Amino acid sequence: MINLTGISKRYGRQILFVETSFQLNPGEKVGLVGPNGAGKTTVFRLITGEESPDEGTVSVPRRTTIGYFRQDIGDMAGRSVLDETIAGCGDLGDLHHELQDLEHALADPDRADEMDGILDRFGEVLDAYQSRGGYELEARAKEILHGLGFADDQIAGDAGHLSGGWKMRIGMARVLLSRPDVLLMDEPTNHLDIESILWLETFIKGYPGAVLLTCHDKDFMNRVVSRIIDIDGGEFVSYTGNYDFFVQQRAVAEANREATFARQQAMLAKERRFVERFASHVAKAAQVQSRLKKLDKIEMVEPPRRRKVVEFEYRRPPRSGEDVVGIKGLAKAYGNRVVYEGFDLMIRRTERWCVLGCNGAGKTTLLKLVAGIIEPDAGTVRQGANLKVGYFAQQALEQLDPGLTVFEHMQKAFPAEGPGVLRNLLGAFQFSGDDADKPCRILSGGEKSRLVLASMLLDPPNFLILDEPTNHLDLETKEMLVKSLAEFEGTMLFVSHDRTFLRGLSNRVLVLGGAGPAAAGEDPGYQAPRIYDGSYAEYVASTGSESAGVHR
Repeated sequence: MINLTGISKRYGRQILFVETSFQLNPGEKVGLVGPNGAGKTTVFRLITGEESPDEGTVSVPRRTTIGYFRQDIGDMAGRSVLDETIAGCGDLGDLHHELQDLEHALADPDRADEMDGILDRFGEVLDAYQSRGGYELEARAKEILHGLGFADDQIAGDAGHLSGGWKMRIGMARVLLSRPDVLLMDEPTNHLDIESILWLETFIKGYPGAVLLTCHDKDFMNRVVSRIIDIDGGEFVSYTGNYDFFVQQRAVAEANREATFARQQAMLAKERRFVERFASHVAKAAQVQSRLKKLDKIEMVEPPRRRKVVEFEYRRPPRSGEDVVGIKGLAKAYGNRVVYEGFDLMIRRTERWCVLGCNGAGKTTLLKLVAGIIEPDAGTVRQGANLKVGYFAQQALEQLDPGLTVFEHMQKAFPAEGPGVLRNLLGAFQFSGDDADKPCRILSGGEKSRLVLASMLLDPPNFLILDEPTNHLDLETKEMLVKSLAEFEGTMLFVSHDRTFLRGLSNRVLVLGGAGPAAAGEDPGYQAPRIYDGSYAEYVASTGSESAGVHR
């Protein structure tokens, strides 16, 4: 369907692709992976024609429609969420909105003298709209928006009043509703909760068109894709299978390359020793020349490329008291919406609570109450003795000083630490070499998250409160973070939509069931939080549900 043939691309001194190729076939679900800066987003731009290769060709068949979900969503204001979603359907969306305008014109007494022309145009638009399945459009739009977590009152409300994360969901709904032949999706799970991610998994698996996506959610990749394209050293390397199979096959391929390289190096060393030993022997002159010619003709095996992971030994936090946080009779409401009512919870030392629940259930509210950011309407939240709290939230990313570099930020935060310790820690969070000298003002969302987490873990608290710490983090950084926090000796309370993070760290589960919208938008009323005395993996095995009310 889509062919990238002999592609080369560079930006200044940065070389992304060197005479490399791959093909996306009809109906395929393909994951595009590679380290940060490898060129994943550039691949999407090449396919859409936003950029051109320096060499090679990009072939897209005529009449092939392409839908591209990207992270930079434009301004949305003045239209409802539903109308903004339908607007993404091209000509059919235009017909939908023109039909609405004509209906208003027909009801406008001030335009009575134009009525014949309006009626004629109304008939033309209506016929075109009906013949192309327009009346199914609104129902499909609502189904997609509900799947992505929107309640009915949000769907009818002004899209301009929503946060950036919710606007990202509208952008995704627009692309999904248009049903293109090829879906390009750049980090589709970044702003979704588990419920919406599970819905999107089902949608993508059943989608008839081809899908090419980048994603930092390993579970999502494993369930959705059947092929992986790895951008490795400027080349596209294809692996059949899901993400876990790709990791296994890449490890085998790297081991084979390493063995081949080692064998060739041993052979070359042997031949060179012979040449050096007998270079001055007349009797061996012919053999020496023969071996020199042989060495000249050998195609050299490249040394294996390793994706370096910097290890950092984190310090032990001070010991807290046994009772870390005690919640008694907690009540919290926003207007008429009750989030908590008479809620009791005791968090004890070394417990790791993950908080599950749909949008609006009160996950972030609970974390803010425990951290002391907001106050309850009634009841008490008491922190225990010798508690040192570390609170990570997305808002903390905006508090970085834009005038400082990454390394200067760490020096300012930890003036007593030596440069070696700071650079080693930054390397563990993928700020190696020149990346440590980047100004904070140009950092991406993922880079800001890594910097804030690095600052928090250099002098670790004994109680970590984490609100979506894995947003924007790539797979390698997530795995490093899970490995690091698995050794953490303090207490944790966290919200995450990443199931690898949930499985790797939790030993208690709190399920918030009541304040969020139901699947069809109706309010189910307040339901008391439920405690599961076990890990997230045990919770899933016991309930068959990966999140509140969502069954596999």
